[in-house]
Amino acid sequence: MPYCTQADLEERYGTQLLIDLTDRGELATGTIDADTVTRAISEADALIDGYVKGRYTLPFAVTPDPIPKISREIAIYTLHVYEPNEKIVRDYSQAIKTLQEIARGNVILDADGVTPSETGAGGVRVNDRERPFTPDNLKGFI
Repeated sequence: MPYCTQADLEERYGTQLLIDLTDRGELATGTIDADTVTRAISEADALIDGYVKGRYTLPFAVTPDPIPKISREIAIYTLHVYEPNEKIVRDYSQAIKTLQEIARGNVILDADGVTPSETGAGGVRVNDRERPFTPDNLKGFI
């Protein structure tokens, strides 16, 4: 299940912007190219999954906040063929920073986490140094 939909992007950014970004054919149709939008959303979701998969069980049972917002910001940035405006670049940069913080564990999502794999070892293991003086090499001195 994608983290955002074409309808979410239309609601947030407007239908006209999506038409401008996706109507790339030889002849303009004046409609949104749904395949292009779907591909951008899929790429955004794959990027998000790459950041969160080490900390959370995927797929999410319920998509936690701020994942849908991050998906929208990355998808709209991805749809731009040319330089996007400052706000979209800023939102994209912030989305990536948030994903990095999630990956580090500084931002906690309301989702099931991944259980760390156990090594089988428990407790502290101490290795003692080799003893240079033993009863065998001290014969005659003791």
